[in-house]
Amino acid sequence: MSDEGMPAAEGAPSDDASGRSTGGDGAAGEPLKRPAYEPAARLLRPVQHDPDMPRPASTIAGSVLVLLRAVAGFLVGGAIALVWQDILADPDVELALEGLDVGNADVRQTALWIVLGIVVVSVVLDVLFAVFVLRGSNWARVAVMVLSVMSISTTFFAWWVQGQEIRVDETFVPLALDILVLLALSSRSAAAYARRNERRPEPAA
Repeated sequence: MSDEGMPAAEGAPSDDASGRSTGGDGAAGEPLKRPAYEPAARLLRPVQHDPDMPRPASTIAGSVLVLLRAVAGFLVGGAIALVWQDILADPDVELALEGLDVGNADVRQTALWIVLGIVVVSVVLDVLFAVFVLRGSNWARVAVMVLSVMSISTTFFAWWVQGQEIRVDETFVPLALDILVLLALSSRSAAAYARRNERRPEPAA
C-alpha cells in the first residue's frame, strides 16, 4: 500500500506546500527555520576532548584561504617590483621618504630589495601557517587570526584617517581574504579541532 492517502501520525509535524509547519509541537503556520544566533551559554561552552575528531571543513577552508593570501602577497610583490619607479615618483611617497636621496639609483634599489624581502617573509610565513593550521595547530590558528585582525585594522585606519581608497586591484582582495580567514578559523568547529588533544578537568559533581 502506498504512503499516499495515509493519515499522518498523531503529533507528527507536517509541511504544507509553502514549507510551513502544520502540526506537531509548534504552532500551526510557523515557518521551519534555524535561529539566526546562538545562545551565549553555547558559545562559551568549552570544546570537548576528542583526539579522533575528523578535520572540519572550516579548518580546510581557512588553510586554503591562507594559501590564497600567500599567492596574493606574491602577486602584489611582483606588481610592486614592476612599478617601483612610479611608486617612488609619487609625491606622497617622496614626502614620506623626506631625508632620503630617492634620486640615487643605489638607494632606490636598496629600498626595493627591503620591500621585496618583507613580501617574501610574509609569503613564507603564510605558507607555513597554512600547513600548521591544516594539521590542527592551535597556536598557528590564533596567530593567523591575530595577523588578520591587524591587517584589517590597518586597512580601516588607512581608509578612515588617510583617505586611502579600497581598490579591487590593490587592497580589496587581501582585505576580503583576511575577513574570510577570520570567519573560518574563529568557528567553533575549527577551534574544537585545533584543541582536540587538550584535556580539560572534569566538572565537580
